[in-house]
Amino acid sequence: MSQSLIFDMDGTLFQTNKILELSLDDTFNHLRSLNKWDTVTPIDKYREIMGVPLPKVWETLLPNHSNEVKEQTDTYFLERLVENIRSGKGELYPNVKEVFSYLKENNYSIYIASNGLTEYLKAIVSYYNLDNWVTETFSIQQIESLNKSDLIRMILEKYGITNAAVVGDRLSDINAAKDNGLVSIGCNFDFAQEDELSQANIVIDDLIELKIILPKLENTQFTNK
Repeated sequence: MSQSLIFDMDGTLFQTNKILELSLDDTFNHLRSLNKWDTVTPIDKYREIMGVPLPKVWETLLPNHSNEVKEQTDTYFLERLVENIRSGKGELYPNVKEVFSYLKENNYSIYIASNGLTEYLKAIVSYYNLDNWVTETFSIQQIESLNKSDLIRMILEKYGITNAAVVGDRLSDINAAKDNGLVSIGCNFDFAQEDELSQANIVIDDLIELKIILPKLENTQFTNK
């Protein structure tokens, strides 16, 4: 039976921290220039909520600003993220391409499901040529509920997938796996939180560990009954 891996992007495949602070500083400097922000960039608060959809980010970081300002900030931040990716200021996590090559050679299907916006994801996939391995990349923008469980369900239904595992660093990934009866593989990387990872079926410290873990799972199915 063919098996599939559904990966999160931020904090799992892509080292978002490499461009996060830079892009957030760019954005809040822009707000300062418009006299719409007068204190330090709230990078620590953003790190606490890293992984949620961007509209929810601005609800947290700019609770007292108008919806118009939040939307303008969202647009500007996305522009800065994309530009920093295209300028080569980001970086994949170690062993991403090696693991993807291994998966492809062993007939696994690879998908990406991310809370990131479509344009942002396209910039990463394009810059690092991830389409060489990835069947399709899905953005939370494609789901009205902004719920990752629903996004994973859409992937399963579109491709008729019955045997898969979800690989990610945050609770939204772990819950998305559980809600769809799949195995959750938690990544103990930059933005991971111990209490969230404790709910995953398996925890890894490096993506290269998948080469050891996956063959052991092949005798069973990637299901979380």
